[in-house]
Amino acid sequence: MDFDFSDDQKFLKNEARKFLDGRSPVSVVRGVLNDETKAYDAGLWKAIGEQGWLGAAIPEAHGGLGLGHLELCVIAEELGRCLAPTPFSSTVYFVAEALMLAGSDAQKAKWLPKIAAGDVIGCFATVERPGTLTDAQVQARVEGGKLTGVKVPVTDGDVADLAVVLAREGGKTRLFLVELAGAGVTREVLQTLDPTRSAARLTFNGAAAEPLGDAGEGLALAQGVLDRAAVLLAFEQIGGADRALEMAKDYAMNRYAFGRPIGSYQAIKHKLADMYIKTELARSNAYYGAWALSTGAAELPLAAAAARVAACDAFWYAAKENLQTHGGMGYTWEVDCHLYYRRAQQLGLVAGGAKAWKERLVSQLERRNAA
Repeated sequence: MDFDFSDDQKFLKNEARKFLDGRSPVSVVRGVLNDETKAYDAGLWKAIGEQGWLGAAIPEAHGGLGLGHLELCVIAEELGRCLAPTPFSSTVYFVAEALMLAGSDAQKAKWLPKIAAGDVIGCFATVERPGTLTDAQVQARVEGGKLTGVKVPVTDGDVADLAVVLAREGGKTRLFLVELAGAGVTREVLQTLDPTRSAARLTFNGAAAEPLGDAGEGLALAQGVLDRAAVLLAFEQIGGADRALEMAKDYAMNRYAFGRPIGSYQAIKHKLADMYIKTELARSNAYYGAWALSTGAAELPLAAAAARVAACDAFWYAAKENLQTHGGMGYTWEVDCHLYYRRAQQLGLVAGGAKAWKERLVSQLERRNAA
């Protein structure tokens, strides 16, 4: 069985890298980091929309390119490599996937073309407190079509136009669509380790809410969206880990100590080797997840959990060891190491922490072995 990408998908990956190398250098990331008034780079967001990437997995009938999830995976890897400061993941991995998974024909027709065109930014609002997302954790409620409650933190919630919200209705959990420009919505920007991917506290006080999916299916649908997003986020994390490894290797080959490149010392060799092994292990799991996602396989929950756990570990480790390889210089503002460390931490939490995904991986393995 061949788990590699096709020639066309590799061509798309190479073209995406060329585009982002020119349009999204590190200076763009720093431009958002250094400007407290900017939550993302609007110019880059527009350019990505013009490339059609926002609609890569959206069917042509709804304004997308209709390419598929494998193509979206290769795009995600390149976006992660350059730390693209845009709300791409919130909009595409979460909201578009939620609409394709649970939306009615009318909801898909209304929102998916706008997402594909870059006219709408989305966010996924499920969390209300620390810990694994469970039925008991959900306290937000909808009565008479009006939503009341608080969701925190919500990635890109400060700039989003549309939110997919998990709430209770009649004692059962359900997903809802909420237009954030409407009445009854208050946003509070939160300070995070990675300001290039903003977050907010969303407070709802009688906001209009439209059901998305069936009553009582909210938690199951939310987990289904998280499984899809986990695979796509894994490719972003692999892209970031790859670039961190490249930075560490380049520095080790060019930094001399005691008349030798530091890369010739065993301790540095071990660091680079461990970074490579963890990244390639994560890549293998991500490829499995990409296959499960693109084929609609029953193994998706297991594959998504494996991809998520391995990718979180690989990116965090690569970002950390990149700092260590650079030594004292790596901890300075001028060197780019901290940008990757920030993003590794942010992506490690955006769809739930590694601990929750490890528990899900174990439960999925137990379920498979018991079958």
